[in-house]
Amino acid sequence: MRMRVIILDSAERDLKDLKSCIVKNFSLEVWRDTYAKLKESIRHLQNVPFSGGVPDEIEKFNLHQFRQVVSELNRIIYEVRQDKIYVHMIVDVRRDMTSLLTRRLLRDF
Repeated sequence: MRMRVIILDSAERDLKDLKSCIVKNFSLEVWRDTYAKLKESIRHLQNVPFSGGVPDEIEKFNLHQFRQVVSELNRIIYEVRQDKIYVHMIVDVRRDMTSLLTRRLLRDF
């Protein structure tokens, strides 16, 4: 059964930021390649939503519904809830995830 994927506004903002950074530092062609691979990784989740592991930074909070897959140098943080997959974040693997999660939580409150 294919699950429905919902890309949340936070992940959409991440994509815009990622695009700006990649185009500025590399090229539009590199962005297109990166974006295609991200879409492929997300499509794969529709069929095997539990293929990603629980991120270390989230596991300590016992939130096992949150998972991640890595697409090249990007982490896709998503949540599996009933028959839907919610993509929360798309971030560079080199970013400090603990700081990023803290800022995200503070911004949302």
